[in-house]
Amino acid sequence: MRSFVSTHGPRCLAILVVGFALAGCGAQLGAGGGASSVQVTERDFAIKTTTHVAAGDVVFRVHNRGPGSHELLVVRTSAGQLPFRSDGLTVDEDAVKKAEVGVLEPAHAGVVRELRVHLTPGRYVLFCNMSGHFLGGMHTDLVVR
Repeated sequence: MRSFVSTHGPRCLAILVVGFALAGCGAQLGAGGGASSVQVTERDFAIKTTTHVAAGDVVFRVHNRGPGSHELLVVRTSAGQLPFRSDGLTVDEDAVKKAEVGVLEPAHAGVVRELRVHLTPGRYVLFCNMSGHFLGGMHTDLVVR
């Protein structure tokens, strides 16, 4: 490397340093195995992520910023509304089971987890189904193209 840099000058060194820095920061399109990486932030009472993603393998990197525990469910939907249980506070997971693409069980604040799924074109809802969290706004739509 030293002889390469001395032969090609400081500009080449700068390009190499920036390239290594970007690679170390996860500036890649995939998250291994060709999967797209999608950042998700959960917090009382919101889920923040991208609104569109390409179809295929996706890795959701989910950071719970708390302050409480949160889970993440990914459900494909065409109607736009999910059915509620009789308690009126939570989504009826039995009713959406066939459309469920992936689930991360509840985790404490500060925890970062990954959920690997395969998404086909369509509309999905990402949400936390802890009691009252969905109604409090802890859901977001995702369009897969």
